[in-house]
Amino acid sequence: MNFLELAEKRYSCKQYSDRPVEADKLQAVLEAGRLAPTAKNLQEQHVYVLQSDEALEKFDQLTPCRYGAKTALMVTYDKKNVFTYPGEKRDSGVEDASIIATHMILEATEQGLDSCWINFFDPDRAKELYDLPEEEVLMLMDLGYAADGAGPLPNHSSRKDLSETVSYL
Repeated sequence: MNFLELAEKRYSCKQYSDRPVEADKLQAVLEAGRLAPTAKNLQEQHVYVLQSDEALEKFDQLTPCRYGAKTALMVTYDKKNVFTYPGEKRDSGVEDASIIATHMILEATEQGLDSCWINFFDPDRAKELYDLPEEEVLMLMDLGYAADGAGPLPNHSSRKDLSETVSYL
């Protein structure tokens, strides 16, 4: 499968089976995140693998969006170790962590896994529940195998034409 086929295949899974994620597949997903580029190669990310009952209970306190996944990831970044842009109005934390998360989601698809980027939660509450005072929580990610009958939402393939989203200057 080439990259565009992979990108087209990937969707946000909303129903997971009980099948566990194999350690080698999880490792490949985590490695894809480790290899992702970050500004100035600061690698300010931290990925938490949530599989214990306690960690997943906290996840469920944050959001109703686990959809039965037995493995979830939480992507954070160290806000004290980011590149600050000229003008000092922005830093690279959110974008670097987003690149890492995107690499992991795409590698999950490559590994035959399903995933869902979860942003329906309060990041400050996540920091509190998981005791992460120095980190910023970017996202949560369900990871696993889709349940029988699960599939993309009806609007998954709906995309604007490139002429609506790209301009040449």
